[in-house]
Amino acid sequence: MLFTISSKHIEITEDIKRHAEKKTSKLPKYYNSINQVEVIIDSDKNGNTSAEIIARAKHNKIFIAAETSEDAYKCIDIAVHKLERQLRKRKKRERNNKHTGGA
Repeated sequence: MLFTISSKHIEITEDIKRHAEKKTSKLPKYYNSINQVEVIIDSDKNGNTSAEIIARAKHNKIFIAAETSEDAYKCIDIAVHKLERQLRKRKKRERNNKHTGGA
């Protein structure tokens, strides 16, 4: 899995980078075909930090989650949680569509 982290208007520390990589490394557990994860961290004038996570899977499937808060760690945690929910929902939908039987 390819992991990319970038920032706008903020300096990314090694701790934030490790935290983001640790949290996003669990995403393929929820949806197998994820092959790229991109984390974008941004800061505005008011001191708020936003995190956007883009997960790309096979067949051009893209999942996006974003969160804004005062703390970068909190933003990453909540955005990953949102993404996990999207991935679980998508996997469930695909499994249910495969097994629609009729006779």
